[in-house]
Amino acid sequence: MVLYRRLLQLVKPYWVKLVLAMACMIFVSLLTASQALLVKPAMDGVFFKKEGIPPVVKNIIIQLHLGDLLLKKDMEMLLLLPIAIILLFLLKGAFDYGQAYLMNFVGLRVVADIRQRLYDHLQNLSLSFFTRTPTGVLISRITNDVNLVQGSVSNAITGLIKDAVTILGLTAVVFYRDWKLGMIAFIIFPIAIIPIKEFGKRLRKFSRKGLQRMGSLTTFLHETITGNRIVKAFTMEEYEKRRFAEENERYFKIFLKRVKIRALSHPLMELLGGIGIAVIIWVGGYSVVRGEVTPGTFFSFMTALLMLYAPVRNLNKVNLEVQEGLAAAARIFELLDTVAEVREEKDAVSLPPISKGIEFKEVTFKYDSAPVLRAISLHVRAGEIIAIVGMSGAGKTSLVNLLPRFYDVEEGRILIDGFDIRKVTLKSLREQIGLVTQQTILFNDTVKNNIAYGSLLRSDQEIIEAAKAANAHGFIQRFPLGYDTVIGEGGVKLSGGERQRISIARAILKNAPILILDEATSSLDSDSETEVQMAMDSLMRGRTVFVIAHRLSTIRNAHRIIVLSDGGIVEEGTHEALMALNGEYRRLYDLQFRDDGMRGWKSVKAKKIY
Repeated sequence: MVLYRRLLQLVKPYWVKLVLAMACMIFVSLLTASQALLVKPAMDGVFFKKEGIPPVVKNIIIQLHLGDLLLKKDMEMLLLLPIAIILLFLLKGAFDYGQAYLMNFVGLRVVADIRQRLYDHLQNLSLSFFTRTPTGVLISRITNDVNLVQGSVSNAITGLIKDAVTILGLTAVVFYRDWKLGMIAFIIFPIAIIPIKEFGKRLRKFSRKGLQRMGSLTTFLHETITGNRIVKAFTMEEYEKRRFAEENERYFKIFLKRVKIRALSHPLMELLGGIGIAVIIWVGGYSVVRGEVTPGTFFSFMTALLMLYAPVRNLNKVNLEVQEGLAAAARIFELLDTVAEVREEKDAVSLPPISKGIEFKEVTFKYDSAPVLRAISLHVRAGEIIAIVGMSGAGKTSLVNLLPRFYDVEEGRILIDGFDIRKVTLKSLREQIGLVTQQTILFNDTVKNNIAYGSLLRSDQEIIEAAKAANAHGFIQRFPLGYDTVIGEGGVKLSGGERQRISIARAILKNAPILILDEATSSLDSDSETEVQMAMDSLMRGRTVFVIAHRLSTIRNAHRIIVLSDGGIVEEGTHEALMALNGEYRRLYDLQFRDDGMRGWKSVKAKKIY
């Protein structure tokens, strides 16, 4: 019931169109029932004399093969009935169009609203949610699951109201024509409804499993398509084909079970309904033969009864659609009910531009149970360049991810100019932080729009100046369309160095006073690194900078180097001071350079320090 209420809440804004659609449905249903009423005047009014001839005389006339004596041959009625039938079907068609259009409008509008709400909610969720949830699963919920809900909203409401009113109207006709036969019918026909509940329960179960499998299939497709270069490089095409075939087969088997339930429900109801109709025909036909009812009354009754079976059968179909939709709705609301781990406080204030510095005070952080950072205390002055080094897994990226509140600290505080970052608005905090990472994120858009991402109001000249500062203007001009060139998904049409310089230009245009460089040149060759390094020197100028696990050519200008090990700061100082300590930093330095025979900063090649 909770799911039903929540779905109805989504329909509520469109109640006017829904009411109009329901009114159209009621008229369609009443006009459908009226078709059965017209059978009696057509039979008795035009063809059979219903009054003045006793049943015994009628039987004698029929036995003497003098049936023509029973024909009324009412020409006036014969002219009026076709006109009445045409008008009835014309009105029914008009109302049917109205309800179909209005209900589908409501259904599509609700689906669009759900899809928008899902996407908006996803954008507000914390980074930790996306690290736990496969991309394909999220795509499947926004596309496949939402589409299934449309059937529950539009088709189900349409069917429930129209078929329910049709059933009531035809039931009234049935009892009006012959209440005794009506009683018999309504003792037999409810048996045909018994399977509906059981089929619905089973279909809902398999629908949920099917949606889960579709999420897995979408995840698989996303991974193998985006990672196609690696698949080809390692000649794993056949392996991935087999994996997809297995996943595809699992989805096929689940979907086939849904098909079996749908396929079985229809013939079973047909069989039960057929048995009921057969009984009614025998009983009613016997009454006509005995002269207890007129043929017109019986045929009107049978027409209503046969027409009654269709909406009853449709209710079964609607129920199956509703159960599939509810399975999808449960998954959608599960996602909508997910609460962001990083939330903005109600009384959050706007963070003024940094002027003093950043302080980490006894900061502890963990992803699951084991702490990644332990009691980190660090003070960074405004305008200072801090390099953070350490072995893989030491917590370097985790430390800087806390600054823009991608995650929240478990213990301790992070202060910017004395403001606890948990007490300021996320927008004002993140507007002051620029980010360049090893994994460059670009969009399938123009070069200009990628540079202006986050700074959409900047002029073309400002974008060009940012590109020049990032040493990117030269290669951009060589593109056929220059800054209007579409760079493909993830910037696939660019080299690694070009993608990185576009990313740096984006950070330069943002002009944030705090900058995070997370292994921004670690994947580049020496030539590309030289170009990118020049861009980064321009980017770092006058900013408070955190340089993470960079090559030594990048961290040589750092005011301080922070050495992390096992989630804690073990050493801190300049390169010369740390080398003199002959501790963890010296060990890392020697590990990196012992094979190259390098000494000093000026002869450093493009090697990575961990």
